[in-house]
Amino acid sequence: MTVRHLALPLMLAGLALAGAALAADPSPVGVWKTPEDHGLIRIYECGAALCGRIVGSDTLNANPGLKDAANKDAALRGRPLKDLQLMSGFKGGPKTWKDGRIYRPQDGGTYKGSLELVEANKLKLTGCAAPLLCQSQTWVRAK
Repeated sequence: MTVRHLALPLMLAGLALAGAALAADPSPVGVWKTPEDHGLIRIYECGAALCGRIVGSDTLNANPGLKDAANKDAALRGRPLKDLQLMSGFKGGPKTWKDGRIYRPQDGGTYKGSLELVEANKLKLTGCAAPLLCQSQTWVRAK
């Protein structure tokens, strides 16, 4: 076999490996466990951005009919917490997403936020009420 005959199989093998590496890049899409109340949040693609919904929590397991009682908008206080969208508009990637909005049902506030994929199974969520007034949480991928 000549070098020319080896070139095509080597090139195809290289493309296959590159494709596998791209497919293996970690993504924040999936279900994540929060440190508060063992919450489960499903992050998904919504257009060109990432969004997130409440899947469950210890409190929701005990009382599945919980409502968004702390919402600052009285008209929204009757909506169920289960499946509530609490994250929207996160843009960027592949490791960092910014300019998102995070709704926090505990206090009814909506905050500017960012996501950072620290590791394949570890996600840092940061919410800010003002530029220097921020809080972060680390979420782990649910198995």
